[in-house]
Amino acid sequence: MRSSINENALAIFREILDQKDELGCAVTEQENGAIVIDSGIEVTGSMEAGRLIGELCMGGLGAIRLSNIHIEDMTLPSVIVGTESPAIATLGSQHSDWTIEVGDYTALGSGPARALAFPDSEIYSQMDYKDSSKSGVILLETRELPTEDVTDYIAESCGISSSNLYCIVVPAASKAGSVQISARILAVGFFRLHRLGLSPQKIRRGHGVAPIAPVAGNDQSAIGISNDCIVYGGSVYLIVRSDESDDIASLTGKAPFSATSYSESSFYDLFRAVDFDFQKMNPNVFSPAELTISDIETGEYYKAGALNPDMLRASLNTIQEK
Repeated sequence: MRSSINENALAIFREILDQKDELGCAVTEQENGAIVIDSGIEVTGSMEAGRLIGELCMGGLGAIRLSNIHIEDMTLPSVIVGTESPAIATLGSQHSDWTIEVGDYTALGSGPARALAFPDSEIYSQMDYKDSSKSGVILLETRELPTEDVTDYIAESCGISSSNLYCIVVPAASKAGSVQISARILAVGFFRLHRLGLSPQKIRRGHGVAPIAPVAGNDQSAIGISNDCIVYGGSVYLIVRSDESDDIASLTGKAPFSATSYSESSFYDLFRAVDFDFQKMNPNVFSPAELTISDIETGEYYKAGALNPDMLRASLNTIQEK
């Protein structure tokens, strides 16, 4: 029996609760019983909080480590992400596709609670996965703490009691925000290949590395620069078992950001062009800088794309110019 990604994430959520002071987080229990952790709005947060949040967002099925990466003359902090259950950890949990709107409140939701709110969606059907947990764990990317109306809405969407809802709020322009965005490097690779037609079930293991952006002056800039760290500085390595219907060489060649028509544009400029609305972004923008696939069915090895130090440096320099 597969493990519950919500129960796995709840264990990490409780770990953050236990270390809230050391991690620079604050905790609120609402009157409806929902627990809300602030990791960067009214508190400083920390990179370690971002690391734990990244693992929570993967439903406890991935390991994330903080390290350094050397790209030409730049030495940058980085995340190293790995999972043995890549489909569920990324597309099934970490993928950000739930826009939560309640009154004037807006947040982008991700994490294992998605499996409770959308149990019949195509991705869970493809993976033959169902989470019947009575508790839900959600990551809210926003700069506003949720009201009880918001947590009641999320709990109702998940089919659980509000007292069994556990929310962690992470603004993009924060220490934790920078880490958890870069920690989506593997999910970005999966999302791109899924759009190109590769079944996520054929990907058996995944690893990713991406630099971590310094904290930007505002959330819109932070989203742009952190995603530039993925599209210009992020690497994904996957182990795949193909079948006769797959053209892995072609898929690999199409997947990197350099293979799109946007490869000379910063993510921030593309984000600004759609009025900072993620729902209006062309999905092809979400691509890693480079991709390597090892096909254990054929023994073949494919690589496409490359890091782009010049574009990455230009993006990081915009922080210094503010």
